[in-house]
Amino acid sequence: MRNAGAEPAVEALGLVKRYGRTTAIDGLDLTVARGTVAAVLGPNGAGKTTTIELCEGYRAPDAGHLRVLGLDPVTEGPALRPRIGVMLQDGGVYPGVRAEEMLRHVARLHAHPLDVDDLIERLGLGSCGRTPYRRLSGGQRQRLALALAVVGRPELVFLDEPTAGLDPQARHATWQLVRELRADGVTTVLTTHLMDEAEELSDDVAIVDSGRVIARGTPADLCRGGGSDVLRFSGRPGLDLISLRAALPLGSEASEPSPGSYRITGDVGPRLLATVTAWCAQHGVLADRITTQRHTLEDVFLELTGKELRS
Repeated sequence: MRNAGAEPAVEALGLVKRYGRTTAIDGLDLTVARGTVAAVLGPNGAGKTTTIELCEGYRAPDAGHLRVLGLDPVTEGPALRPRIGVMLQDGGVYPGVRAEEMLRHVARLHAHPLDVDDLIERLGLGSCGRTPYRRLSGGQRQRLALALAVVGRPELVFLDEPTAGLDPQARHATWQLVRELRADGVTTVLTTHLMDEAEELSDDVAIVDSGRVIARGTPADLCRGGGSDVLRFSGRPGLDLISLRAALPLGSEASEPSPGSYRITGDVGPRLLATVTAWCAQHGVLADRITTQRHTLEDVFLELTGKELRS
């Protein structure tokens, strides 16, 4: 595993980027620790794509401090580019080139590339290796773009919607590859509209809206801060709620919204479930229809950014 060191992989402070009268990035702060997977989430038009483009050196900020692997992405781009991998949604590949030919060409440009044959097998590119790029399906182009981004064994990789349009098998193969990159010390910055993907892969999540980071933390911390989980069960009406509340873990609450229907809020997990079922057994209650509803990252995202669609 590579030495993570104390210096962040990405350090952005007070970033500003304007396009005419439109302010796309408005004082954004973002830090990504080395050797982690960080998700940058936001609705359309929130500024996440511009943020990533600034980090990649494709655009220059109008104000603020930005360092990627300790370098200025604009003025020190030639030194930075060999150390990062970028997954493009489309383009950047000659339409007539064959998929495997392109991947092997890019691998030869790096001193210590990943094993190309292994990458082809893992991402299911073997069946389309001799197919020209223009004839690849959307999912095949997506998998090739991922392979091109990581084949050079980068220190930092930017993945833009890495599993968009992929079938479940390819999606989970992609997830496993991201996990293995992290285990090898590679830092991954991920943008995705799939909240379960961000929750599954990320060590840290930054939610961006109106050009600013409006929430940040681990998926678990954000979910805990966004609201309570809920456990529900049915039993005979009029149970002793005072006794039940006393048995519950600190921070939990019990109520009977309707006769015989009970609602427990708090950190729903094995401990809470065991406490409720043990209390029911002690009080001769046959708990029926026990269900749990966890507060998800998608819930938090919608609460923070709103439920309306944005173009």
